[in-house]
Amino acid sequence: MDERIKVYAEKMVKSYNNMLEEFGSIRAGRANPNVLNKLMVDYYGTPTPIQQVGNISVPEPRILQIQPWEGSMVKMVEKAINMSDLGINPTNDGRTIRLVFPELTEERRKELVKDIKKKGEAAKVAVRNIRRDANEFLKKLGKTEVSEDEIKDLEDTIQKETDKQIKEIDKAVEAKSKEILTV
Repeated sequence: MDERIKVYAEKMVKSYNNMLEEFGSIRAGRANPNVLNKLMVDYYGTPTPIQQVGNISVPEPRILQIQPWEGSMVKMVEKAINMSDLGINPTNDGRTIRLVFPELTEERRKELVKDIKKKGEAAKVAVRNIRRDANEFLKKLGKTEVSEDEIKDLEDTIQKETDKQIKEIDKAVEAKSKEILTV
């Protein structure tokens, strides 16, 4: 790929990867440690990711267990979970915190699929905006130093990359929707 448009292709891939990261935080009725990715705990005055203050395990398909390395952190971790938008009440035995994920209702599954589709659409819009930026860059380039044929080839390359990323986004949305709807 031409160095002049490589940066735009990389931005498209980043948009796709960002969407996949967001999908990881959507819970599908099963315990998934990724739902904790954005949660921060006050660790001696410093906001710290939960993953860095304890061990996270999945002892059963619908249970997430967090075992802080310091006993004093149990209350802090519990507070961070309660203040988050997870919608799950943690229980603790003084040393470990357990999160029990309830089965999703049909209605909730459909809401999650709508949310997934919105995130997919937002990722497509981001990819298309990057394509527009690339095409504007190529038009400016065409006025100065590059032939029309070369510009046309570069525009075709950008369009192919756009189509490829949109197809990947659609596949990921379909796969995540199927995962959510599977009971």
